[in-house]
Amino acid sequence: MKKLVSDQLVDYLERRGVDYVFGLCGHTVIAMLDAFSRAKNLRYISVRHEQIAATAADGYARVAHKAGVMICHLGPGLTNATTGVANAAFDSIPMVVIAGDVPSYYYGKHPHQEVNMHCDGSQYDIYKPFVKRAWRVDRPEAFPEIMDKAFRLAESGRPGPVLISVPMDMFSREIETDCWERTYMDSHETIKPALDPATAKAIAKELIEAKNPVIHAGGGVLLAQASDELAALVEFLDIPVSRTLMGQSCIPDNHPLMLGQTGFWGFELTHEKTTKADRILILGSRMAEADSSSWYKGVTFNQSITKFMQIDIDPTEIGRNYPVMIGAVADLKHALAQILEAAKELKPEGISHPELRKEIADFKANFKKENQAICDDGRFPMTPQRILRDVKALVPEDALIFTDVGWNKNGVAQQYDITVPGAINHPSGLATMGFGAGAILGAKLAAPERVVLTLTGDGGFGAANPCVIATAKEQGIPVIWIVMNNSAFGTIAGLEGLHYTNEKESCPQHLGTEFKIRPADAEGSFRQSWESYSPDWAAIARGYGIKAKKIASADEFAEVLKEALECNEPYLIDVPMENIAVPTPGVWNINDIYTKKETVDVCNGRLKFADEMGGKAAEVVRSQAD
Repeated sequence: MKKLVSDQLVDYLERRGVDYVFGLCGHTVIAMLDAFSRAKNLRYISVRHEQIAATAADGYARVAHKAGVMICHLGPGLTNATTGVANAAFDSIPMVVIAGDVPSYYYGKHPHQEVNMHCDGSQYDIYKPFVKRAWRVDRPEAFPEIMDKAFRLAESGRPGPVLISVPMDMFSREIETDCWERTYMDSHETIKPALDPATAKAIAKELIEAKNPVIHAGGGVLLAQASDELAALVEFLDIPVSRTLMGQSCIPDNHPLMLGQTGFWGFELTHEKTTKADRILILGSRMAEADSSSWYKGVTFNQSITKFMQIDIDPTEIGRNYPVMIGAVADLKHALAQILEAAKELKPEGISHPELRKEIADFKANFKKENQAICDDGRFPMTPQRILRDVKALVPEDALIFTDVGWNKNGVAQQYDITVPGAINHPSGLATMGFGAGAILGAKLAAPERVVLTLTGDGGFGAANPCVIATAKEQGIPVIWIVMNNSAFGTIAGLEGLHYTNEKESCPQHLGTEFKIRPADAEGSFRQSWESYSPDWAAIARGYGIKAKKIASADEFAEVLKEALECNEPYLIDVPMENIAVPTPGVWNINDIYTKKETVDVCNGRLKFADEMGGKAAEVVRSQAD
């Protein structure tokens, strides 16, 4: 029996367990929209911009632990989605992107919106740098095999997005239903590899015999849903845990063995332990720049005294940035259980370091004490620390919090304790501004029983397209946007002001990073005196038809947040906030690049600093200059 490809695709997606498809219309995909209208269990979520479709699919995948699915139009539809899909790729989030294309018989003839500058029928080339695989459907009978391959590849190994580019005529063709027979027999899950038993024993032995071992946990622990296994291992051997940004919540931030984050926004105690460790076991981390203090030796890690072991599902990450004595490709849930089993055989009584636990507890208590005053400060605009204090007091521990870029990510990762695995979600690899506002739509659909909110800056929320509100209103998705509004791209404003001076006005340079109104007599005025500007995001949200309030005092915020949590409707809170820098105990190379050139000699990728340079980076690199 023959049926429309579009209807058979919907049937396949439903059998695959796909609950939602996020997308935006276009003439190349209306055949699929018509087919979605006949779906029994699948729901199409219409958005107003393709980047929102991508970030919503990303948010859904992070919470549901399976591929998010989005559909988009060709040309500008595909390119609009690019940033959101690339963000998913860099954060190892599984996604299947189905994109319409020009009719297959019009390749190269300039049909409407075709991309063919260098090759005909090749719009899928746009995604090749960041998706795991890109397919073009050249005959409708190829769909079943491509769909099985696409989902399996997206969800296996190191997860990530894949693209299926579909000429629009393919959706409207009819093929025999027998063509889909293979999809009824193909398994939906790929079994992940465990460690070789000898390797598990070797890693356990190194951890047991080490004098100062550390386990460094990345986002791979959460992708593998291996938090329980990690906690069991570190508690048996009393090994401290450092983590990356993406590793937050791998075990609770208040766990007695959790040191905290490493890198530029890390902690002094964390760096003290990681730089002095004789063995570090790296779990599911790319050892990327921000988490490794730009790889400056002796700041966060020190390969002169540390032997590294590394386990990752992606073989290309083993030994990428630090040499390893043991490198293994394995699923972390399996691997950690194996290492614990081996450790119990080698050291049945386990290991206890009460003095280590006390040291960690004392450091955390002192850090909180030092920050208590600014957390309780009642000044207005609010301090970011006060905003986090009130959120922590009111939001359930299992709430799903999505951050964006800036203080709401870096400060949260450093100063907001997450106690439930997977409860925090950051955009890390691509660090996409505008991520949180759309991602919470998919997250709430994946977990309707949980509170879902985003902490986002005003710059990030503006970049996200406020039309995310329209989708929440239309689809009845009760999420909360907390806009931490400092009328600036705050983090970049801080960096610019740190390194550059507005010589005319004798003040830190903030051109292009602060939002200010240009007066009519701007030619003769000082920019420093321009009036700070920010849209009234609450008024805009009310214009979309949802509840929203602009906070007028520090004490009002908690009252409004309580209302937002109780109303079970989309709600936006616009919170005026001071632009206070996040403490940065680590090092970031860009600070050294922006130093005046006469004090920096760039040679063979290393920086040598003149004596007048300040900062820990200068001291560390100067000590290595010989």
